Amino acid sequence: MSGKIRVLTGKIGLDDHFRGIISVTEALKDAGMEVIYVGAGRRIDEMITAAIQENVQVIGLSFLCGGHLETMQRFMDKMKEQGLDNVLVVIGGVIHDQDIPKLKELGVAEVFLPGTPLKDIVKFVLENVKNKRE
Repeated sequence: MSGKIRVLTGKIGLDDHFRGIISVTEALKDAGMEVIYVGAGRRIDEMITAAIQENVQVIGLSFLCGGHLETMQRFMDKMKEQGLDNVLVVIGGVIHDQDIPKLKELGVAEVFLPGTPLKDIVKFVLENVKNKRE
């Protein structure tokens, strides 16, 4: 696979705090990635459909109002059902430290907490998409 890294970003559910995901979206674009931002209030099936239609290598989701464990369990199950195991999934937002190991067990590649420098997020995506391609 060559060309720009394709990333899908958005928010699942009724959480409409979007400042963080917009900042991350812009940082990824500035790093040369092609980013498709689908907005807030999306359903899991909408995100999965968009990931398939856009042929993305990365999905980035943001959570600020809780519910991330249950949502990500359902999301990762749907990803597997659709054969999207090779897509890098990262999340960010207000996530309790004790939830991070469980999220990683589900298949989330990384969890970025508030205050994570944008350059660190970009670096993680670049390095880990490269590793998935090799």
